[in-house]
Amino acid sequence: MKTLEYPFDPEYILKKSKAIRRELLADGSARTCKKVAVLGGSTTHDFIRILELFLLNYGIEPVFYESEYAQYYQDAMFDPEELVSFEPDLIYIHTGFKNIENLPAPGIGADEAAACLDAEYARFEGMWEHLAAKYRCPIIQNNFEYPFYRIMGNCDAVEASGRVRFVNRLNEKFASYAESHEAFYIHDINYLSASYGLDKWCDPAFWHMYKYMCSMQAIPEFAFSLSHICKAVWGKNKKALVLDLDNTLWGGIVGDDGPENLEIGMETPVGQTYTEFQTYLKEQKSIGVLLNVDSKNDEDNALAGLKHPASVLTPDDFIEIRANWDPKDLNFKDIASAINILPDSMVFVDDNPAERMIVEEQIPGVSAPDIGQPEEYIRRIDKNGYFEVIGLSDDDKKRNEMYRANAERAHMQAAFTDYHEYLLGLQMSAHIAPFEPLYYNRISQLTNKSNQFNLTTLRCTVADIEKYAGSDEYITLYGQLSDKFGDNGIVSLLMGRIDADQQALHMELWLMSCRVLKRDMEYAMLDSMVDAAKAAGLKTIYGYFYPTAKNGMVKEFYNAMGFTKTEDKPDGSTVWELDVSGVWEKRNTVIDVKAD
Repeated sequence: MKTLEYPFDPEYILKKSKAIRRELLADGSARTCKKVAVLGGSTTHDFIRILELFLLNYGIEPVFYESEYAQYYQDAMFDPEELVSFEPDLIYIHTGFKNIENLPAPGIGADEAAACLDAEYARFEGMWEHLAAKYRCPIIQNNFEYPFYRIMGNCDAVEASGRVRFVNRLNEKFASYAESHEAFYIHDINYLSASYGLDKWCDPAFWHMYKYMCSMQAIPEFAFSLSHICKAVWGKNKKALVLDLDNTLWGGIVGDDGPENLEIGMETPVGQTYTEFQTYLKEQKSIGVLLNVDSKNDEDNALAGLKHPASVLTPDDFIEIRANWDPKDLNFKDIASAINILPDSMVFVDDNPAERMIVEEQIPGVSAPDIGQPEEYIRRIDKNGYFEVIGLSDDDKKRNEMYRANAERAHMQAAFTDYHEYLLGLQMSAHIAPFEPLYYNRISQLTNKSNQFNLTTLRCTVADIEKYAGSDEYITLYGQLSDKFGDNGIVSLLMGRIDADQQALHMELWLMSCRVLKRDMEYAMLDSMVDAAKAAGLKTIYGYFYPTAKNGMVKEFYNAMGFTKTEDKPDGSTVWELDVSGVWEKRNTVIDVKAD
């Protein structure tokens, strides 16, 4: 919904929240239901009201637990029955500067100030440790905004007793904890309040009258920022940018002006603006965002523009380049198909509002932000939080290399007439093993990101993965796949629950990254799961398919794997059975498997 995309009108959202909510709930979109516990150090009702809108817009239907006013510590530490029975999927601790209990008094010594710091940090750390052990779900914690006045002026950031310095030191300790603990995330209200404007953010009237942590007008931006972390935790991030060229990556029209006359580089203010934007996009690529081009241009002209000596981006930075005179929505779909991700996982960036409108109307779920003037491009994309990072894995950093290698595989496939020979020519090898701590974060990430090849759509936190891996009641497997073009990383997960009485294994998780579709990795994983089931004395494997709006491609997957359908339910879900009591003939014939 455009109303909830940056730049939005906070006054309108606050006034029309009920109407916006009705419109969102009436649009028929499939949403993931999640339970969110909000433990507040200030009044949270209006904040929750607006947060719900942004989560609904991201495909998440939240149910909230709301602590009583300023009871965040009591709820966190003493396990009220209402919170325990709520069984939250996520806990958010809504605290700010007003909730700091151990502020140093002006003029005290360094040792006393350090004691205040340690006491305050210990209070919060105790909450986090207790909540993590009790509820085993993701936790989001605000850091702290600066005080709205400085008793020592600029020296407040220097003196040991200065409260600005105290906030900086406390925020750093919070960040260090987040860095070393899985499923714990910092909501950076220190940056958010600075970006908004501290004087507008810290309006004392709203605290004294309503006990709001920030001004009423800041609540939508506050909630919007928090919603980015929530949707990233639950796998709702975007994955790719699809970029126009003329007047988007550079100033001018390359076909008319010629590459030599484009506005790019450090010679002019306009050129510097486009160079800064290209640098921003290059940085997005470094965290795993896939870059692509969708431009109405002759391909030779487009490539000439990207080869401009001042261009930060080159043709090699893009996975797919579609430069032709076809409608952009068709090119957009073609790009999604070529890189094997859903179109609504991509963001369309084009300076032309007509092109943006066409793409959004023709492809449901696609984001095509109003990017404004060139000097606004970065801010408008960045503030929308499309690619919110909650953990940066090695696979994230190598994602562009992996997809580029996929393109090379596709070119190689075109040269073969026999598909089996093509697969053998890839020289594939796989490592298949039970879940292990080194990969818990990546495994959790896959369960939350994989939508198309995901038979049960079970979403798992790192704590969940750790629990399954350590249980004798489960068989778990992850699969890494490499070939002569490179390492694809962890691409497949299987997990089954053992029923010893029935001598059966019930598959609760089976997913695979779509970038390795049709390479027989599914057969290699099945072979390994059968081996593990037989080693555990099991004779039957039961498979389950639960339909969603996105996983229709695997509706008949178990049939292709040799399972027999035993149940067909009215909601479209199915149950399948595979007898593994006899001799098992390996299905995989093209991948060299190293199994633990």
